[in-house]
Amino acid sequence: MSEVAQEGPAQGESAQEQRAEGEPAHREPGPEARTARAVDALPHERLKAYEGRPAATAGVGKDLVNAPMIRHWCEAVGDTGPAYRGPDAIAPPTMLQAWTMGGLSGHTDRSGAFDELFALLDAAGYTSVVATDCEQEYLRPLRPGDRITFDAVIEAVSERKTTKLGTGHFITTRMDVRADGEPAGTHRFRILKYAPAAGKAPDAREAPPERNPEQPAAAARSAPRRPRPVINRDNAGFWEGVARHRLLIQRCTGCRTLRFPWLPGCSRCGSPEWDTVEASGEGTVFSYVVLHHPPFPAFDPPYAVGLIELAEGVRMVSNIVGVPYDQVRIGMPVRLAFQRVDEEYELPVFRATPGGEG
Repeated sequence: MSEVAQEGPAQGESAQEQRAEGEPAHREPGPEARTARAVDALPHERLKAYEGRPAATAGVGKDLVNAPMIRHWCEAVGDTGPAYRGPDAIAPPTMLQAWTMGGLSGHTDRSGAFDELFALLDAAGYTSVVATDCEQEYLRPLRPGDRITFDAVIEAVSERKTTKLGTGHFITTRMDVRADGEPAGTHRFRILKYAPAAGKAPDAREAPPERNPEQPAAAARSAPRRPRPVINRDNAGFWEGVARHRLLIQRCTGCRTLRFPWLPGCSRCGSPEWDTVEASGEGTVFSYVVLHHPPFPAFDPPYAVGLIELAEGVRMVSNIVGVPYDQVRIGMPVRLAFQRVDEEYELPVFRATPGGEG
């Protein structure tokens, strides 16, 4: 899970960075970043030597493309497109990466070059990693029964960049996916391998941050900062709404279908045109998990992360608050709230309504 499954992404969380023609732009370090330089500055030429080297060779998907996984995917994201059902069903194109994933048992096809690059960055102090974005190109539909094979290459290693999370290097891998030997698509995946920034020293002239009333004052002062979401042109409107305490849902202006999370186009009719409607804030717990492990700075397990079905019919992932984690139940009514987690950041969460925890 990720954060607005956090306490983990309704819109996903990771390093914020600026872009120029596809490459994250350099940003001058702020005071909080300049205090965290206990890392080695690796020569960029040494890192660029890994560009073009294989990240995986002759990989084979652990399962054939299959109807149960397609059904689970569509149910999880609320995609009712008719192309993904019936005897002639195809897989949703965005499942491209799903057929290549190693699962809990991991990958057996990763190259030595990939491990060498990570070990080099780890030894230099860039010990943390966060996914930032991906790009996919679809060449042919995937159908149940297709055998997936793939090769991956380390496509780019950036110069050292400074983000709000810390200083590090962006690594882009490109995976070429085949179905029964035919080119099926390309998946580019970018991560940031970084050294976490030190927290900003408090300024006595600054007003103290608003405190979550459920959090003790001492804990609020000492709690680590939450990771920041990646905000881009596709989801900026969502986060602008959150800043105004409004939960905005996209609506296709072609077929009037509501969609969440935010996407650049409609999955039902393909229209790129859309507007928004404001959610009423009413919802029910469609499903949930309780996070016990692993521990992570700024999170205090155990806590409940729910898949909330909004009254408007779309679903989103967020925290369930206002009730002990072990009293959360499927079908429990909840209502939208906005929880401040530090001096500049709020998240949409869902609070159990009075009497709803029974």
